[in-house]
Amino acid sequence: MGDNQVTYDMTTTTSLSQAVLTVYSKDIMFHAQPVLRYAQFATKKTELGVTPGLKITFMRYNNLELGGALEEGTPMGTQALTASQVHIEVKEYGNAVKVSELLLQSSFDDVLASGARLLGLDYAKVVDIMFRDTVLASPNVYYAGGVADRGALADNSEGKAEFNSDVIQDAVEILETKNVRKFNGDAYICFIHPHQARTLKDDPDFKNAKDYGAIYAGEIGRIDDVIFISTTQQPVIEVTPSEGDAFNVYQAVIFGDNAYGWAEALPVEMRDGGIEDFGRSHSLAWYSIMGAGIIEEDNILILETR
Repeated sequence: MGDNQVTYDMTTTTSLSQAVLTVYSKDIMFHAQPVLRYAQFATKKTELGVTPGLKITFMRYNNLELGGALEEGTPMGTQALTASQVHIEVKEYGNAVKVSELLLQSSFDDVLASGARLLGLDYAKVVDIMFRDTVLASPNVYYAGGVADRGALADNSEGKAEFNSDVIQDAVEILETKNVRKFNGDAYICFIHPHQARTLKDDPDFKNAKDYGAIYAGEIGRIDDVIFISTTQQPVIEVTPSEGDAFNVYQAVIFGDNAYGWAEALPVEMRDGGIEDFGRSHSLAWYSIMGAGIIEEDNILILETR
């Protein structure tokens, strides 16, 4: 060691732990939300805003008997217009959060702004689930491969119970046989689980939306005249057969135009709870009066696959 070299005694170094501050980011993170897509395909009615009641009625006209050639001098026959009614009941929906004045004054985050955003996400999820449950109440079910029931999907040799173009072509045949109109005259809409989407993308007939330009929110691609929307809101059902291993069944749904309706008596509003406890607490809520229902039952087909 040279004469000019200095040695420091590290044991006398002052601890700075009390001087280190916790720094919070202003970028607020929220938990992941499911992809919400059903509302864009609902037939919407809002007449309850001007007419009292708890139901909105949709008129559904029956088709005319087929016309034809006319005979000279013979008056043209007439037939009466006939129709049926579809009723959608509306209910109150909402959710709320509450925070104290102390939290608002001491928090580094704009708590009410974050609460408002969470309430908006909650509203979207509630609406999406409302439509999903409405559509999946349809009694029309097709099982992959044309098998008789859900339990028969246990046999998935060579992937015959999986979601593929064969399932889609069978579904299109069923809908077209019932004269179901395509949505906007363009295509049938098919909501699928991401697991089904993964299988479908391997199908050589699948066209990715990025290659032709998506039309609808959440659109991932199409096969011929069927557009696919992928969402984690689609159900997964665990099936436990009497023999063999348990397996999952994934539900998709395909539908045409005018399949389900959205009755909205009061569009969603963000409301505050007013002055509470002399201003020591604050409440914020979303509130709406609405409902959903099937308009044309034959326009909906549930698809169950592995």
